[in-house]
Amino acid sequence: MRASRLLTILMLLQTRGRMSASALAAEVEVDLRTIYRDIDDLSSAGIPVYSERGRSGGFELLEGYRTKLTGLTRAEGEALFFVGFPGPAAELGLGDSSAAARLKLLAALPVEARVAADRVSSRFHFDPTPWYRDPEAGPLLRIVAEAVWATRRLRVRYESWDKVVERDLDPLGLVLKAGVWYLVARADRSVRTYRIAKVLEAAAREDSFVYPAGFDLAAHWKQAAKTFEDSVYRDEAVLVVTERGHKLLRSRGAAIDRAVVKSAKPAGAGKWRVTIPIESVEQAARDLLSLGAEGEVISPAPLRAAIAAEAVAVAALYAKAVPKRRRSS
Repeated sequence: MRASRLLTILMLLQTRGRMSASALAAEVEVDLRTIYRDIDDLSSAGIPVYSERGRSGGFELLEGYRTKLTGLTRAEGEALFFVGFPGPAAELGLGDSSAAARLKLLAALPVEARVAADRVSSRFHFDPTPWYRDPEAGPLLRIVAEAVWATRRLRVRYESWDKVVERDLDPLGLVLKAGVWYLVARADRSVRTYRIAKVLEAAAREDSFVYPAGFDLAAHWKQAAKTFEDSVYRDEAVLVVTERGHKLLRSRGAAIDRAVVKSAKPAGAGKWRVTIPIESVEQAARDLLSLGAEGEVISPAPLRAAIAAEAVAVAALYAKAVPKRRRSS
C-alpha cells in the first residue's frame, strides 16, 4: 500500500508538475504529515524532488527527470478500458485502479502528447446516464462483476416480469446501456440478458466454468438488442399528425423515428400521414394519448377506441369542480 502510494505521488509530480502538499494529500487520501514523510522517503531513494516555498510553492521534480516505473499492475490493466469512464469504473469497484492506470499512461507519454491528452480529457466528458434518471448500478453489481472477472458461476434470485426465479448462471459479461447495467449470462445452454437492478440476491459459487470459445460480447449484444426491439413491436398504427406531432413522434426512439421518416406522406393542411410500430393496443394508447390534439389515430380501430375512451374519462374527471379545502379553525 505504501509503495503504491509513493509511486502514485511520483507519477503525479511527473505528469502535473509542481503540486502543493495539500493537493497531494487530497489525491492520495492521506494527511499532510504522511505526505511530508513520503516526500522525504522519495528523496532518500534518490528521486530528485525539491520544494518551493511561498504562496505558489509546492513539490516538484528536477527538470528533465523522468521515471520508467510506469508498469501497470494486473488490476490496473483490467481497469484500462475504463480509463475514460470514471463513473462506470467506480460502480464496478475499479475506480482507484482506473485512476492509477490513467496516471501511469500519462506518465509514459512524451510531454507534448501528455499535454494534448490532458486537454482532451478536460474538454470532453462522457455521461452515460439519461436525463432525469439516477445511475442504476444496484448494490450487487460488484459481486456480479467479480464473478465475471473470475469466470465463476453465479447463483441469483431475479425478479422477472411475472415472478421471482432462482437460477445458476455462467456470467459472460456486463453491458452498460443508457445508464443501466445488464448481465449477459448462459443459463440452460442458452445466452440470456438480466437487468442488474432486478437481481435481488447474488452469490458466487465455488465452481468455475469454461468461457465459450469465440464468444463476442459486443457482437452478441448488438444482435440481441436488435432482436429485442424487433420482438417488442408486434403491430402497426396509422396516424395523421401535425408538424408538432411529427416532431414529437420522432423523439420516441430510434425505431419509431425511422418509421416516421420512411412512411411520412403529406395529408394536407400542414399534416402528415405516418405509420409507426406499436407494442400493443394498451401500451400504444397510453403513449399516443400524450400527443393530445397533435395526432389522430386512424387505425387500428381498437387503438382508436381505446384512446377515445381514455380521453372521455380524462375529460369527465377534469370537468368536475375542484373540492374546496376547509380552513382549520
